[in-house]
Amino acid sequence: MRFAVLAVALAFAVPVHAAPADDFQNLLDEHYRWLLRENPEIATTLGVRDYDDRLRDISPAARDRRAAEAQAFLTRLDAIPADRLSHGDRVNRAILRRQLGEEVEANRFPQRDMLFTTYYGWHQGFADMPRSLPFRTRADFESYLTRLEAYPRLNDAALAITANAVRGGHVLPCSVLDGYERGIGGVIVEDPTQSRFYEPFAGDRPNAVSEAEWTALQARARRAITAVVNPAYQRHLDFYLNEYRPRCAQSDSVRDQPQGAEYYAFQVRSFTTTDLTPQQIHDIGLREVTRIRAEMDRVAREAGFASRDAFIQELRINPTYYATTAEELMREAARVTTEINGHLPRLFGTLPRLTYTIREIPAEIAEGTTTAYYAPGSPTSGIAGTFYVNTSRLNQRPLWEVPALSLHESVPGHHFQIALQQEMDIAPFRRNFSSFTAFTEGWGLYSESLGHDMGLYNTPARQMGELSYQMWRASRLVVDTGIHALGWDKARAVQFMRENTALTDANINAEVNRYISWPGQATGYMIGRLKIIELRQRAEQALGDRFDLRRFHDAVLRNGSVPLDVLEAEIDAWIASERARG
Repeated sequence: MRFAVLAVALAFAVPVHAAPADDFQNLLDEHYRWLLRENPEIATTLGVRDYDDRLRDISPAARDRRAAEAQAFLTRLDAIPADRLSHGDRVNRAILRRQLGEEVEANRFPQRDMLFTTYYGWHQGFADMPRSLPFRTRADFESYLTRLEAYPRLNDAALAITANAVRGGHVLPCSVLDGYERGIGGVIVEDPTQSRFYEPFAGDRPNAVSEAEWTALQARARRAITAVVNPAYQRHLDFYLNEYRPRCAQSDSVRDQPQGAEYYAFQVRSFTTTDLTPQQIHDIGLREVTRIRAEMDRVAREAGFASRDAFIQELRINPTYYATTAEELMREAARVTTEINGHLPRLFGTLPRLTYTIREIPAEIAEGTTTAYYAPGSPTSGIAGTFYVNTSRLNQRPLWEVPALSLHESVPGHHFQIALQQEMDIAPFRRNFSSFTAFTEGWGLYSESLGHDMGLYNTPARQMGELSYQMWRASRLVVDTGIHALGWDKARAVQFMRENTALTDANINAEVNRYISWPGQATGYMIGRLKIIELRQRAEQALGDRFDLRRFHDAVLRNGSVPLDVLEAEIDAWIASERARG
């Protein structure tokens, strides 16, 4: 392996006489080409068609190779003095250094073989492909079919890796796996024309494709689904039921796995982009829970309830707060997002051009996943962003959550921030590949607070909904660290969430499953929100009457998703420039 690393380092070497700026630009160019090559599906959405016949190689050998190549890039990067670069390139350097360093470090943990959570798996990522690729030309459809036909190789590699994880004791806890098989088996349908994979062929024939070609492509798709894709999903389902589930972990904490404590500390650093320890994050969470609980008490009293608990009980059981059909819930989400759109120009100077749509979460994963999520679109490929809403268990999806939920997942939350980033004149690796949870999710959570500026929280129920969402994310800090650093089990985590949030039981169960199966990820949300609020307060205090909320928001978003230390430095520089404007 040492020889392989040396060979990679030599391959990436550059002349020592190159100027730092030239050296750095060469590195950026090579690194971006590397990202495209190693992420062929994303390359297609970005209009780079060199890898249209490929799927990402997830084999252990490929992962080791990528880690070695990342280390070689990192070695080159460290040889370039930051003080001889422009301000913009210093920002690029700081972001790239963090990304490369984390790629190298992550590959050292045996948990790298844990390829799925209750929130995501390779099988669902592949099943989403029909909605994430362009379909305009015959070549688009043919490359998609080639990828369908290549799925068994990806699936077999994933199953082999997962079997190795089972042998090493790196498996998900039994407590989170109820119903997980539905997310695998639900993709399999006997009639290929009803498959998610057939969606690109279910609509009208594109003008660029002849009738004969279209008929042939449709037939090939049906064969691929029936003879290739369905059997692969069946192998996955059989493996899960017969090999994985019987060997699930008894402990809910990753710290009880080999190298689990070290892995969790790394996850927390990575997802928060800070040096906070799990104990420090746990304590921040407890403080936030206390603060938000006092706010919830106030809202409950003002609503005429004897206690916060009495109001929450009313919100949980009163049927008037719940849709009776999926269509009703979707209509409410559409109505609220349309209302939000009308407020955006008052709060932002720059708006994204890319639109977004609203869809239901696929039925086979809905009952086991979260309330909603966002899938990015692609300006290059003409694909809108998607706000996915969970329409299962309608008696667990209260309407008073919809404003905060929509602000977070659509605009001005994830769609707004990500679509703006896709349009920015920044380094391509940042525009198309950079996403730091503390920033992206912190911004989404901060966006929920903007509902006050929009007048969306105009009823006690909606006010409690927004506070409940704050409490949800504060409780995450307590629960995630409680499970993985302090040894809590699922029952204790569920009880804490039930005592402190207004979330329904189904949502609490799905969320705690997510924290258990995806250690550390949930800590980024509130840590990011608190940093953005801190920076807003700093700017308001420093600028006084000259503070402009629109300009502040534009300043926060203008660099795309960045680590929190980079964001802080950029906002401090913006405050200084605003002062200089007079």
